[in-house]
Amino acid sequence: MSGERTRVHLVRHGEVHNPRGVLYGRLPDYHLSEAGVEMARRVALRLKGRDIVHLASSPMERAQETAQPLAEQFKLPVTVDDRLIEASNHFEGLTVGVGDGALRAPRHWWRLRNPVKPSWGEPYKEIAERMLGAAEAARDAARNREAVCVSHQLPIWTLRSYLEGRRLWHDPRRRECGLASVTTLVYAGHRLLRVEYAEPAGPTPAGVVPGA
Repeated sequence: MSGERTRVHLVRHGEVHNPRGVLYGRLPDYHLSEAGVEMARRVALRLKGRDIVHLASSPMERAQETAQPLAEQFKLPVTVDDRLIEASNHFEGLTVGVGDGALRAPRHWWRLRNPVKPSWGEPYKEIAERMLGAAEAARDAARNREAVCVSHQLPIWTLRSYLEGRRLWHDPRRRECGLASVTTLVYAGHRLLRVEYAEPAGPTPAGVVPGA
């Protein structure tokens, strides 16, 4: 029917306990902080009453922990989808702050030679393609209803940029994808109608590690 819509909510995980301020990427054992747990609860409250019938998550602990309040609220299993994982990054486990991070070391400079690809990690095109596959699988699983996919900042922003026709390389400081934010893809059948954005947990504090 012409009025039928499917919504896929792409949720970024909440704040992570990261006292060393490293770029944790795909490293294991990085969990939500107390503030992050509260952010996950706010996302669930924001989506309460929605017609959500499918819930998927990145395999990373912080994403699955963000999905948990939604799983409890909607009485849904969490389907782990590896396509929702954080982008790989050469600088995982290192600090990358201006002036005191790994980028000061000349041995790392070769990794910065091509920001368009990028040369320091998973190519943007590959991120967009796998995220699109995950979003479309969620769309098909929730046909004419709603789905949630819990993922990470860079993958969500890369997919949104791809769908909205922007170049994929960008300034990380300009991503509209705050902690525990909800980027919603609205479909009519297989056709994307629009993208919506909300920040149930409020604006992300300044100084958060880009891409974390």
